[in-house]
Amino acid sequence: MQLIYKGKTKDVYNLGNSQYLLKFKDDVTGENGVFDPGANTVGLTIDGAGKSGLKMTKYFYELLNDLNIPTHLVSVNLDEVSMVVKEAEVLGKGLEVICRYKAVGSFYRRYAAYCQEGQDLNGFVEVTIKDDERGDPVISEDALENLGILTKDLYQELKALTVKICDIVKAELAKKGLDLYDIKLEFGYDKTNNQIILIDEISGGNMRVYKNGQYIAPLDLEKEFLA
Repeated sequence: MQLIYKGKTKDVYNLGNSQYLLKFKDDVTGENGVFDPGANTVGLTIDGAGKSGLKMTKYFYELLNDLNIPTHLVSVNLDEVSMVVKEAEVLGKGLEVICRYKAVGSFYRRYAAYCQEGQDLNGFVEVTIKDDERGDPVISEDALENLGILTKDLYQELKALTVKICDIVKAELAKKGLDLYDIKLEFGYDKTNNQIILIDEISGGNMRVYKNGQYIAPLDLEKEFLA
């Protein structure tokens, strides 16, 4: 098993046969010791965060697979805090797709002159480039096409898939009285058929969830949602 990449929250190993192993870590993104799913740096370490994130990911990826929504999930080992996934080629050099239901986080910081914090956004989708040096800048549909990253047709496919997935996640959380404010996803091309598939994870570490107006921290979210 060959280590090929050490990420902020996961390490990636090549298993051969077009499969990889993702080893979840207890590091979470944020700044100055404060969790922020939109941050591009590791802000703190929380004991149990890796397993908590994997439990959530297992739940949502298995649900999506059952609904015939393509993901890279092959299998999960909770004891080893890892999951085996299909080989996928990232979009461009790596993109993050954010679906926003409320104006919070970086969206509110950018557009506070035009919105109230927490106002409804109705599943607004935006794409950012994975580029730590430049602070993961937002990129438009036109820029994606002009830079040869995504055609307009592929962008629309990606956007529709994002909304479909996030609406499912939002509805599942709502069953437990939890309100999804925003969520960050990643996608890639399945190496076997070039289909766009969901990759990485769906967990408390890449979403903001509230209950009765109060923010729920990632570990608390997993315990409350999966209880």
